[in-house]
Amino acid sequence: MKSKVQTSFRQNASSIGRWGRSTTNPVTIPGSTASGTADGYSYTLTSGPSPPHSPPINMPPPIPPRPVIRQSSFTKIGYMINTAVNGTKKQFSSGSSSNSSSSNSGNGETSWCFSQIKGALDDDVTEADIISCVEFNHDGELLATGDKGGRVVIFQRDPSSKASTPRRGEYNVYSTFQSHEPEFDYLKSLEIEEKINKIRWLRRKNQSHFLLSTNDKTIKLWKVSERDKRVEGYNTREDNGSIRDPASINSLRVPSIKPMDLMVEASPRRIFANAHTYHINSISVNSDQETYLSADDLRINLWHLEITDQSFNIVDIKPANMEELTEVITAAEFHPTECNVFVYSSSKGTIRLCDMRSSALCDRHAKLFEEPEDVDTTNKSFFREIISSISDVKLSNSGRYMISRDYLSIKVWDLHMETKPIETYPVHEYLRTKLCSLYENDCIFDKFECCWNGNDSAIMTGSYNNFFRIFDRNTNKDVTLEASRDIIKPKTVLKPRKVCTGGKRKKDEISVDCLAFNKRILHTAWHPLENIIAVAATNNLFIFQDKF
Repeated sequence: MKSKVQTSFRQNASSIGRWGRSTTNPVTIPGSTASGTADGYSYTLTSGPSPPHSPPINMPPPIPPRPVIRQSSFTKIGYMINTAVNGTKKQFSSGSSSNSSSSNSGNGETSWCFSQIKGALDDDVTEADIISCVEFNHDGELLATGDKGGRVVIFQRDPSSKASTPRRGEYNVYSTFQSHEPEFDYLKSLEIEEKINKIRWLRRKNQSHFLLSTNDKTIKLWKVSERDKRVEGYNTREDNGSIRDPASINSLRVPSIKPMDLMVEASPRRIFANAHTYHINSISVNSDQETYLSADDLRINLWHLEITDQSFNIVDIKPANMEELTEVITAAEFHPTECNVFVYSSSKGTIRLCDMRSSALCDRHAKLFEEPEDVDTTNKSFFREIISSISDVKLSNSGRYMISRDYLSIKVWDLHMETKPIETYPVHEYLRTKLCSLYENDCIFDKFECCWNGNDSAIMTGSYNNFFRIFDRNTNKDVTLEASRDIIKPKTVLKPRKVCTGGKRKKDEISVDCLAFNKRILHTAWHPLENIIAVAATNNLFIFQDKF
């Protein structure tokens, strides 16, 4: 067994600023005959007798106006999040229900089928071609991937597939560019990889698209634009770009605009560097579309998109003595609607919610989300601290919930209740007996990501053997699917896969001892409006959609 040291401590922490619910005395309106409750408020209503000529009308008692209650700042946040939840539910129920609901079969479950595969199908895979991140833009028209070679490939939705009946999820290459190059830090004698750690899209404001990409140290803002016209007839230079001799200019001409073949250009507009001592693991664009955060192992910085030489440190968990270090930051994300709220997770299995209005340095959290410690000593093991480390955290589109992914499970949290998760889904519980061998081959340190669907009714995450799991929160059903080259035929329906943990293995099952741990799904993305998913399997990008 390899010699490794896993230092872990457990500290007591208490949450502050609970979003409570205020109560009031019963509201009484003189002259009433009806009584009841609404929204937690009891009331009694009276009215005068109905006129003789008016027939009695059976109507529900009206809801009294909500009393004015002095709220704490965190209660206000809770009310705003509730408002966002209700608004989002109405939006999806009226707008996009035709997209997601129509994909369900008669039994209420979604059947997935193969749509496309991107990347070389050779068995000889180079390290630089391995996909390291996947991200849809806000309307799902573009899909970006980054790889370990520092390249960013952008795919665009095929217009014909979108207009066809039924709609198909097909994407074509839109643009490819080199985002980062390998560097060397001479002061620290440290080699900086070109691997793209994260890609985040900005909301579109004009004809161009903007995205942020980052490696371990440097964040870049890219502008992706189209050009289908060129200017001809310059006075001071030739059409090939060479400068003309001013003495040879005898007359002036008016430049003209000529059509040309469509060309997609990617140009770096901002470079944000030299602000992180440790490796960047997360970037997240704020809902105001003017600022964003970047997180490394010990610090979180706040940037303005227009300012490259200055950032604000909003979280710093680095101890004065590094020997006292007990945890590191693993992921961070802004709230989708509240520009002052963000969350970050740690290697100790905790998630902290911070409010930037409380103080400039958010070392004191507003809420601490932590699962209660298991009193059953039989579940405690040497690997408990490792597998409880959170590898990814994502807030829901409505802003009411968030999901966290640890090594063996994925949890759904309600932002109003930090004491325990409201839902827990085991991803590959059958690996609990294999933790020792997974520790030996370092697989136990793999960082799996997770994602929501467009209306927060389902979540997706990856596993080993190119398996990925989809959990339906409405029906409490889950399915295991495989991103395999054996099914790369159009409209091929994916068959659910099952893992046999012991005993007699059935025909369609695979033994846990036969799983390929070198084939893992770490990065997934879900179309924000439709049932189209992108799954990164080593150097291939699989695109699946609901059965059409």
